Amino acid sequence: MEIRLREAEMIALAYHRAARGDAWHALVTAVADALVDLAEAERCIARQGQLISHGYARGRTGAFEAARPPGPERP
Repeated sequence: MEIRLREAEMIALAYHRAARGDAWHALVTAVADALVDLAEAERCIARQGQLISHGYARGRTGAFEAARPPGPERP
């Protein structure tokens, strides 16, 4: 009979094995890794927000209009 572990269980097992059976060390390491990943995701989201805000500001100042080549549709 094949036992299929869910993804979280497989990750927990990998941390437990890496910690050589020390459950507390495995838990602390997993949480620390998750916090590092969360901080990186938050940095990426903040950076995207800055880029979006900058894009809106540029659009409001006319930078987008100035960058467009003149054309027949342009008033």
